[in-house]
Amino acid sequence: MKGLYVLAVAMLVTISFGVFVAFSEGNSARGQRVFGTCATCHSLQPDQNMTGPSLADLWGRRAGSLPSFRRYSPALESANVVWNDKTLDEWVEDPQHLVPGNQMTFAGIKDARQRADLLVFLKQATQPGTSLAQQDGQMGGMGGMAGMMGGGRVPNLKSLDASERVQEISYCKDTYTITTADGQTRKFWERNLRLKTDASGDGPEKNAPALVRAGMMGDRADLIFADPSEISGLIASKC
Repeated sequence: MKGLYVLAVAMLVTISFGVFVAFSEGNSARGQRVFGTCATCHSLQPDQNMTGPSLADLWGRRAGSLPSFRRYSPALESANVVWNDKTLDEWVEDPQHLVPGNQMTFAGIKDARQRADLLVFLKQATQPGTSLAQQDGQMGGMGGMAGMMGGGRVPNLKSLDASERVQEISYCKDTYTITTADGQTRKFWERNLRLKTDASGDGPEKNAPALVRAGMMGDRADLIFADPSEISGLIASKC
C-alpha cells in the first residue's frame, strides 16, 4: 500500500512538473497563431471590447471587472477569480470548469503546449504599451477573412468607401434593397441582411449607416447604424 502511495505521489509530481515545464517553455510566436482563434472575440487594445472584453492589462485583474465591458455573465461577475498564470491556464483549458454557468461560448484548449504558447504570447501582448498589442489592429480577428465570415473587428466606419456608404434603404416583402454612394443597388434576402448598431468610436456617423460585406459569396452583409432609433426611420417600405 505504501508503495502505491509513493507511486501516486510521484505521478502527481511528474504531471505537475510537466505542466510547469510546458508553460515555462511556451513559444510566443506559436502563441500568436493560437490567439487567432481568440481574436474573433477579444481585442488586445485597451477598452476596445468586442463580443468579449478587451484583454489589455489582463494579468492581476479580477474576473468580470472591466468597467467598459457591460456583458459579463452573473457567474463571472460573482466569481472570486483573479487572472494569473494558473487561473488563466485553467480558464483556457475549460471555462465552465473554472467558473460554472458562465456564458463563454468556447469549449477550451485541451493541449497543454498550445495553452502554454498562448499564455506566453498574451502575457507579453497584454502589457501596457507593448508593440504586440499594436499589431492587434492589423490582425483584426484574423484579418479580412474573419470580417467576411462575420467575426472579428469591422473597420473604422467613420471613413468608408463609396461602396460601403449607404444612401437609401427600402424593404419589400422579403427583400431589402440598399443603394450606396457609388450608385450601386444591391438586393438582400431579409435573413441574409443583419441589422446592427455600433455606438463606439469606430461606429458610423449618425444617419449614415454602413454596409459591410459578411458573406463569402456576396449574398450576406451587415447594415450597421449609429443608434437603434435610426433603423425604422431610415428604412422605407417601398415595392
